[in-house]
Amino acid sequence: MRADPTYINNLTQSLNGAANTANTLSGQLSSGLRVESLSDDPLAAAQSVHMGSQIARIDTFVQMASGETSMLQVTDSTLGEVVTQLTSAITLAVQASNGTMNSANLQAVMQQVAGIRDQVLALGNASYQGRYLFAGSQGTIAPYSLDTTTTPATTNYTGDTSVQFIETPGGQKIQMNLPGSSIFGSGSSGALGVLNQFLADLSSGAPSTSLAADSTALNDALSTVSTQRSILNGSLSTLKSTSDYAQTQEAQLKVQQSSLVAADPAAIATQLKSNQTQYEALLGVISSLNKVNLFDYLK
Repeated sequence: MRADPTYINNLTQSLNGAANTANTLSGQLSSGLRVESLSDDPLAAAQSVHMGSQIARIDTFVQMASGETSMLQVTDSTLGEVVTQLTSAITLAVQASNGTMNSANLQAVMQQVAGIRDQVLALGNASYQGRYLFAGSQGTIAPYSLDTTTTPATTNYTGDTSVQFIETPGGQKIQMNLPGSSIFGSGSSGALGVLNQFLADLSSGAPSTSLAADSTALNDALSTVSTQRSILNGSLSTLKSTSDYAQTQEAQLKVQQSSLVAADPAAIATQLKSNQTQYEALLGVISSLNKVNLFDYLK
């Protein structure tokens, strides 16, 4: 019988392999992870990285959506107050145009309308966390100022007409703002322009027909504000539902990613037990070789 010169070396390598496997399995059991590096499972590691990228992108959107939702809610509340103010102005215009008011009554109406105009102007300069809501992309600049040197007074708009959007993880774009010029107007146009004209007509003692025309113009301005407000209400609803869906999707991806790289404690325990049996068997063989004269096998 010939002795295998690699026998002892093979046994030693097997023993070291069993020890390394035990260390790997113990590490997985301790960390709870089956895949900790690319070499552990290249395919699973690559899939985990891809899922991690998706999770990060969704999480960024969810965080942004939270801030934008708050801003949209403030914008909606602001526009709701604009609607209230314009409704009051319409009521005053109807009263002023009925031809039954004396000069004192008209003077009182004019003071009320001036207060409404100033309030609407302030609402046009509303801000949220230092960002002006109706300045377009010029969020750090108050968009409206009033020039009372003209008759009627002129409203100056220093914002722009830029419409901004937020993009969802799925690529959908949701409108996030309304330029002030589309709501409050600029120069002699829009809600502020109509209020300025109404004030000028009251001040000059314009006939009832002119005041009736102011009432019609105020109704048109109110309709414009309501239409623009509905656009942002739609954006707010879409943003909320999309954010809720994204959070659900993120949670599902995290579960999938965890399952992909997570260790199975029960399976690892079984493998460790089997490995320990193999390790002890190898030790037994090597130990028995130390008690045997190999030359006995050469006979």
